[in-house]
Amino acid sequence: MPRFTTVALVAGAALLVRRAVRSRMSTAPLWPMPALDTPVSGYGRGSTVPRKVLVAGRATPAEGVVELRLEGAGLPAWQPGAHVDLVLPSGLVRQYSLCGDPDDGDAYTVATRLIEDGRGGSREVHEQLHEGVEIEIRGPRNRFPLVDSPAYVFVAGGIGITPVLPMLRAAEAAGADWRLVYCGRSRATMPYLEEITRLGGDDRVTVVAEDESGFPELEFLGRLPADTAVYCCGPDGLMDAVGAAMPEGRAPRLERFTAAATVGGTAFEVELRRSGRTLTVAADQSLLSAVREELPGITYSCRQGFCGTCRQRVLEGEVDHRDELLTDDERADSMLICVSRCSGKRLVLDL
Repeated sequence: MPRFTTVALVAGAALLVRRAVRSRMSTAPLWPMPALDTPVSGYGRGSTVPRKVLVAGRATPAEGVVELRLEGAGLPAWQPGAHVDLVLPSGLVRQYSLCGDPDDGDAYTVATRLIEDGRGGSREVHEQLHEGVEIEIRGPRNRFPLVDSPAYVFVAGGIGITPVLPMLRAAEAAGADWRLVYCGRSRATMPYLEEITRLGGDDRVTVVAEDESGFPELEFLGRLPADTAVYCCGPDGLMDAVGAAMPEGRAPRLERFTAAATVGGTAFEVELRRSGRTLTVAADQSLLSAVREELPGITYSCRQGFCGTCRQRVLEGEVDHRDELLTDDERADSMLICVSRCSGKRLVLDL
């Protein structure tokens, strides 16, 4: 692929992935259940088995960013793009991309930026997870895998560099042609900037900081060869602009900080087959909230389509999947009711 000068989008840093408070409700059902086969409830894959890890190292790779080295026995292997769930001391669950070395089988590395007006997870990481603290993790999982390609363009905004960093190392090790567009509020707030610059040099890494540059152009994305894979992680505005700049019929591979909106569209009907109830989900209401009005004991956790606690089997109907967790095969007969909706007029759930 010919060399070219890339440009970057100005983007504020954001938390990689946001997770909400773990439910402390009893898992015992509060309604009569017919004696049928056990339904799907929760994610249930081996990757979600809790594991204890020790915070063995802590660093500050940029202003407002904390990096943790988490050591544990028997940690599963992972590939660039994977993330893990951290169960924080308070019970909050947050999702972070692995940004270390996949060949380091004894530890995972994650990094998070402090979000002053966030929901508390990043503050807890910054204030409470010091060396010697033991926490629980689940994962890893990967819905942002690095595909084989002779050439790559990576676009990262702020803390969105974390899933991209292992991809850069892998692309370099494979001898692939790659470019990085890295943007943020200022160079001081952009983690791993020194390592990235050393890895790629000025000809492959373009840094645009908000306090130095204006909003950049993205036309170069429309001229990329067909065999160039484009990856982007960062705020929604960044990813929307990257997608809009791609050639017609091509789309970038994206990792979002948050799931799609849980409401919107039209109202639909849901039959809860096991409990013999039918309800209506309003356009401004999530399926989870509607179901909880009838079945208040149903388990849930993050409410953003990341953890899989609320996963349920779909018996009939077409699903508008808005989660960031299930594979295509898993979506064939199940859904996360905290974020996903019906794409038609009626769903039947095994509840």
